[in-house]
Amino acid sequence: MRPAVPADGSRVPVSPRGHTAERVVDRAGLEEAWALRTRVFVVEQQVPLEEEIDALDTAATTTHVLVRDASGAVVATGRLLTDPAHVGEVHVGRVAVDGTTRGTGVGALLMRALEDLALAEHAGPDGTVRSELSAQVQAIGFYERVGYVVDGPVYLDAGIEHRDATKVLGAS
Repeated sequence: MRPAVPADGSRVPVSPRGHTAERVVDRAGLEEAWALRTRVFVVEQQVPLEEEIDALDTAATTTHVLVRDASGAVVATGRLLTDPAHVGEVHVGRVAVDGTTRGTGVGALLMRALEDLALAEHAGPDGTVRSELSAQVQAIGFYERVGYVVDGPVYLDAGIEHRDATKVLGAS
């Protein structure tokens, strides 16, 4: 298993191009995540701000991850939602990649960091985690390339078409 994003917020190298991943541990990091999400979802995709930033962002069971480029700029973010009543299950959400770095592998680096964190901290008794997400229809190809299986009908979330997707982490 690859090393998970450390709990102390320190940066872990995740690519030979100098990208690092880190867990958000303070308000400043959360604001960096919000800034990128605002650019991607609110400005680019016209999602209302009040729908994008929600109470789950600050819930004790939510973990945010940032990916930075070699200069330290945030180029990707996502959050991991967990529920202690559902051990071995997580929900990945608010996956945002800066428009200047889409198609370069940064999104896959972010997903790997989120999945490593899920396995390290939220695996069920069998050592696996069921990772669920709501994939924007236009991003389904990306999620399939990183191993998610898309299923179910198309539905609207914030006025954008989505489908559910799952991946079992840690399964041989």
